[in-house]
Amino acid sequence: MKDFLIIGGGIAGVSAAARLSALGSVTLLEAEASLAHHASSRSAATFEETYGAPSTVALNRASRAELKSRSVLSPRGLMMVARSGDSEAFERDLLGLEMTELSLGEARARFPILGSEVARAAFQPDTLDLDTDRLLQGFLREAKANGGRVHTRATVTAIRRSALGWAVEADETHEARVLVNAAGPWADRVAAMAGIPPLGLRPLRRSMARVPAPSDPSGWPMVMGAGEAWYMKPDAGALLVSPAEEDAVEPHDAWADEMVLAEGLARFESHVTMKVTRLLASWAGLRTFAPDRQLVLGPDPLDHAFLWCAGQGGYGFQTSCAASRHLAEVAGGTAPTLGPDLSAALSPARFR
Repeated sequence: MKDFLIIGGGIAGVSAAARLSALGSVTLLEAEASLAHHASSRSAATFEETYGAPSTVALNRASRAELKSRSVLSPRGLMMVARSGDSEAFERDLLGLEMTELSLGEARARFPILGSEVARAAFQPDTLDLDTDRLLQGFLREAKANGGRVHTRATVTAIRRSALGWAVEADETHEARVLVNAAGPWADRVAAMAGIPPLGLRPLRRSMARVPAPSDPSGWPMVMGAGEAWYMKPDAGALLVSPAEEDAVEPHDAWADEMVLAEGLARFESHVTMKVTRLLASWAGLRTFAPDRQLVLGPDPLDHAFLWCAGQGGYGFQTSCAASRHLAEVAGGTAPTLGPDLSAALSPARFR
């Protein structure tokens, strides 16, 4: 009998394992052969403090100091560009992302392939690269140092209540006092298996292409179209380009939609001087959101021995330090550092 049994081995589950391992014994179950196989391995690996719903921004800000102390952040910067017809979206993002407008000359100095159709540009220096693997491995070391156990290739096939807690059938029968649902796109399905009503979590596909850069892009910022119509980020001498789509899909091992990817690359090309003639690689990930697009952290009011750690959307890594700390505080019965209002905004109780 363990204290905590975590289903899901992405950044949500691994960070939860690290924090909860300080409170008791922890076992983590991951269906794939390795951890972070799905959304966590397909992240844009970026820290944008002002990105997301207000509660997400609060988690970003509460995570920043720890992310810095873990040496996983490095400078990048974010530029937004817009053509003449995109002024409304540009103004909205200028305010929401706390950016400063640039002259086109200043923008071109930072991003040399800026196209002639671009009418306005803005910049925010505080967007940072995030070393996702280093962060994940750091949390994993913490969990294991506290005796945490990890089982891969452990697909959950049944969940039932037992006299002392939960019994979960996977690679073997696992029992624990508290069940933690960190199953990403599959979180509602895990809840249903446990007899807990789903929350309406929606997996949304986002595609990505890696394309050759026309010159060394290492000093370029991340660049997005107004209204997040697309984004580009330098990556080891190449460019990552995403259509930034949000297409609702069933939980699965996602792949890029070729037509959606082509449309996104065309939007990117309309803002730059380069043409994409070939892809080095392409992939997709699922960003899973609750109906209100806020994270879901804490016990289900219908069964306090069932903890949700879900709905991370595209913010899992940058919120992980504060989100996992909050989950452990709630599980341990201590007053949330984030305060009662933010705790309520994140609680599963808002859906019951």
